[in-house]
Amino acid sequence: MTADPDNGWLAAAARLAARGVPLSRPNPAVGALIVKDGRVIARGWTQPGGRPHAEAAALAAASAAAHGATLYVSLEPCAHHSDRGPACADLVAASGLARVVIGCGDPDPRTAAQGIARIAGAGIAVDLVKSAECAASLAGYLTRQRLGRPHVTVKLALSEDGRLTPPPGESQWLTGPVARAHTHAWRARMDAILVGRGTLAADDPQLDVRLPGIADRSPARWLLTRGDAPTGWQALHDPREISGMDGVQQLMVEGGGGAARAFLAAGLVDRLLLYRAPRTVGGLGPALPELTREALAASSHWHRTDSRPLGNDTLDVYEHS
Repeated sequence: MTADPDNGWLAAAARLAARGVPLSRPNPAVGALIVKDGRVIARGWTQPGGRPHAEAAALAAASAAAHGATLYVSLEPCAHHSDRGPACADLVAASGLARVVIGCGDPDPRTAAQGIARIAGAGIAVDLVKSAECAASLAGYLTRQRLGRPHVTVKLALSEDGRLTPPPGESQWLTGPVARAHTHAWRARMDAILVGRGTLAADDPQLDVRLPGIADRSPARWLLTRGDAPTGWQALHDPREISGMDGVQQLMVEGGGGAARAFLAAGLVDRLLLYRAPRTVGGLGPALPELTREALAASSHWHRTDSRPLGNDTLDVYEHS
């Protein structure tokens, strides 16, 4: 655990929440830890379909041992009742916990600050700690609540000079198998994945998750098109219409330069996943020179949050400023 135990436990709760992504939809994926005498006595995360919530699962696992313990939860416990179960704030208030530490307030008006107030009203100490890890784990939910649209990730494979395809006659892949497997792991975090009409025609992509044990997390397939989508796909006619993608919190735009350009031009991209191959293609094929390392380093709109080798390739992750 870090020198700041609260932030350390909250970061652990955020990592635990990943077990619920994206199967918890339409609810956010939340993680909860119950800690007593410096050790975890129970844990929970949002289950498939959204219930039970993380706090309910953790409290059920802890049972009477929760008395006098501390609950670390990545999102403020809900304050609204539903026909699927009681409000988590009420469960927490009746639990006998000594303290609750929350990593992110809930912007949903049905809960915002009310969950905290209800728990505090039961005599339980409550601390709201603005955890960067918790906010990052809830990016899709928070973007949907605050902006009314999904959180958008653009994924592209690029050469060092910003080209999107290998030279004619070479393999269809710019990047190697390690980078491609990593893409599947990112797909498994998404509610939906989108390509353009050109990518559909050229590649007939399946856009599924082909990693053992998580094939059930394959996202819904969307097509950016002026016309209708084929069977098994849903149509999006304009990037500015993404607020109509019901239930989608995390959207990955994966196919081709045209779709990426459209979302970038509309100012709707929150994250870039750029898989870079160690090769220069030259003046052939489509390009996005604005996404070279040099161009992004000079931009005030993007900051790099991760860079790691993947086989012979490199992944660079950028977040919008």
